[in-house]
Amino acid sequence: MKSLELFAGAGGLALGASLEGIHHAAVIEWDPDSCSNIRTNQKRGYKAVRGWPVIQADVRDVDFRKWEDKVEVVSGGPPCQPFSIGGKHKGNRDDRNMFPEAVRAVRDIRPKAFVFENVKGLLSGSFRTYFSYILLQLTYPTAKRRSAEIWQDHLSRLERLHTSGSHFDLSYRVTFRLLNAADYGVPQKRERTFIVGIRSDLDRKWSFPTPTHSRGALEESKWVTGEYWNRHRVAPNEIRSMRKVAQFYRPAMASRGTLPWLTIRDALRDLGEPAKSAALARMENHVLQPGARTYPGHTGSELDEPAKTLKAGDHGVPGGENMLRHPNGSVRYFSVRESARMQTFPDAYVFSGSWTENMRQLGNAVPVNLARVVLKQLRQSLS
Repeated sequence: MKSLELFAGAGGLALGASLEGIHHAAVIEWDPDSCSNIRTNQKRGYKAVRGWPVIQADVRDVDFRKWEDKVEVVSGGPPCQPFSIGGKHKGNRDDRNMFPEAVRAVRDIRPKAFVFENVKGLLSGSFRTYFSYILLQLTYPTAKRRSAEIWQDHLSRLERLHTSGSHFDLSYRVTFRLLNAADYGVPQKRERTFIVGIRSDLDRKWSFPTPTHSRGALEESKWVTGEYWNRHRVAPNEIRSMRKVAQFYRPAMASRGTLPWLTIRDALRDLGEPAKSAALARMENHVLQPGARTYPGHTGSELDEPAKTLKAGDHGVPGGENMLRHPNGSVRYFSVRESARMQTFPDAYVFSGSWTENMRQLGNAVPVNLARVVLKQLRQSLS
């Protein structure tokens, strides 16, 4: 199965596809640092990215027609800043809104299916109408917006088309869901909107994958069976100290048949503390970044919980999402390798830029394992 990856960034979604046996006809990204990072891993011989044709370009300048009917899946994460809760909330008025290009790619390529990922803020009340517009454009990609037609008028025309049942051109059955990465074995509480469409003429069934992990199962493993603490060999006095500040366990929280959410302690158990310099690091990208501190609202992620959502902000990360908070209250920044593990990038996949640049790429990335779960389900539906 072949895919075209748009807005590739650090490569999380594309890497998840590759690890599920989906081959990329092209991987498109405009950011030179992100492209350089992918190429660095190619030069190092990392198998999952070795054959990627990386195209460094603005998608607005790409002619997608060369891939018409040649790839089964179009996927990507259009820039999230226009719809991010932490952004300026310009939405469709933001020059970085690339959903029109995602629609154009679907229209010109006519893939069997598409997968697009974006932030939770896309579902907020302020963007609700525009989100409906995005879904209808993806449902009827050939019903193009006319010149001089404002998007609200185009939306009305698409609504009439949708309710008339008279469209016989290219169309997709589109569904969306807000997924929490922690529910699928990612050690991070990261909620993201996924939009999936399957071409109507294929008559294939699709549903989002069932969660495999839960908070309830984590709480049970801590406060009922004690398996979590035993596995990590945490001393009884430390457990008692943490139990005093823990939320009281409620049996109803447990989700039967699921595994416990993975925590930061789970993800980092074999890494050890970051080295003070790259020369002393036992693993690449596992170097201490000094200067972490706390203040109100900037507290870091708790060791025995999934990490907070890693972020990449224009003005820093105000919630301390890029910091680890130990049970004794001390904090430090995550190393790049630790952040990569929060995003479930394989340890063999390296990041070649500065700490700030690498954290920006990781903060914007799709968790690799979440991408794998979604794309595996899609591949099975299309098979």
